[in-house]
Amino acid sequence: MLGVIADDFTGASDIASFLVENGLRTVQMNGVPNRALQSTTSQSTTSQSTTSQSTTSQSTTLQSAVDAVVISLKSRSNPVEEAVQQSLQALAWLQKSGCSQFYFKYCSTFDSTTNGNIGPVTDALLDQLNDDFTVITPALPINGRTIFNGYLFVGQTLLNESGMQNHPITPMKDANLMRLMDAQACGKTGLVAYSDVIQGADHVKGCFEQLKQQGYRYAVVDAVDNSQLAVLAEAIDDFKLVTGGSGLAAYMAAYKNKNNTAQAEKTALLPNKAKSVILSGSCSVMTNKQVEAYKTKAAHKLLDVEQSLNNPNYAEELYQWVIENLNGEFAPMVYATVAPEQLKAIQAKFGGETASHAIEQTFAELAQKLKQYGVKNFITAGGETSSIVVQKLGFDGFQIGKQIAPGVPWLKALDEATFLALKSGNFGKELFFSDAQEMFV
Repeated sequence: MLGVIADDFTGASDIASFLVENGLRTVQMNGVPNRALQSTTSQSTTSQSTTSQSTTSQSTTLQSAVDAVVISLKSRSNPVEEAVQQSLQALAWLQKSGCSQFYFKYCSTFDSTTNGNIGPVTDALLDQLNDDFTVITPALPINGRTIFNGYLFVGQTLLNESGMQNHPITPMKDANLMRLMDAQACGKTGLVAYSDVIQGADHVKGCFEQLKQQGYRYAVVDAVDNSQLAVLAEAIDDFKLVTGGSGLAAYMAAYKNKNNTAQAEKTALLPNKAKSVILSGSCSVMTNKQVEAYKTKAAHKLLDVEQSLNNPNYAEELYQWVIENLNGEFAPMVYATVAPEQLKAIQAKFGGETASHAIEQTFAELAQKLKQYGVKNFITAGGETSSIVVQKLGFDGFQIGKQIAPGVPWLKALDEATFLALKSGNFGKELFFSDAQEMFV
């Protein structure tokens, strides 16, 4: 029923976990697959928590009896042209696979500059679907992301005062979603306010029709708690394209599954207690708190940006440090997470993109070495860090396991005993890193 195009890996596992929790059999794929879903009689299709499958291995057969397919891209901070091209490729594959509705998933903090990529990708998807209207709804109330009068809040704080204004790649300087969308898209953005949403799905549909008649191409929809997302899910059930965070998708899944009296099966998939490591690249406010809390529990080492840029043996040195510290009660942590003032100094000295690229490549090389050594559990923080690590490790798809925190499940790599927790920067509570390890069996 539902084809999801996610603009990074943490976002893909985030939305996949919410779809599974709300009753949709879901597969998650790493990048655009190169062959179609295939039916199989050798594999059970009754589980509500369906295995994510690879299309690159000839020995792997894909299940066709699924309700939702999530394609994880690395397109959030790519050049606009690349992001559009990847997203259209994903859409084409999902259409061929029989999906009837499509969801462009981006972060609940609407990470996007005035050039894109949310606006241009949305426009390209609408055009390809021969459609002219969609919603803009990054709200995720369970994680404190709410929308009121078109302004995006993180907790009680406006987006542009939440720490996201210091993001190294997509600094968010405005909290007004209409202005943010208008700056990067080719159409006009209207608002369906809280006072309208609480009047129910039929009223919201009427608001959409009014906006379309007035020439609007997108509608920001207020949501201060989950009840507004439930209303919106009903109102957009027949939309070709929906855009938003994982919050709305959860209620869409619940609405689509409303006639299924069986409860969604909760997978017991959890990692074994084994060699583990934490790789933290996010500089978000919450990840800074998580890193500081974890420093009191386990061995930790700050990744040196200058070493990443100039020392070709740096990843090997970090690797040696990690394996020397693998036998503690908690996993060792390598982190590039720093406070905003330190981040500004790094960007001023090395350049924002140069520093970010060097950090990502170091994490990727380190992860590859650790996998070869026998590390089985990887906990990563930050969308870019998670994306490059997954790409470097070469995983094709994932089974979706238990949630560690809302939107952050344990993932099991297909055909391997390797588990990953891919955490968006501001997700999870302060003890997230240790909480994840306390779920080991």
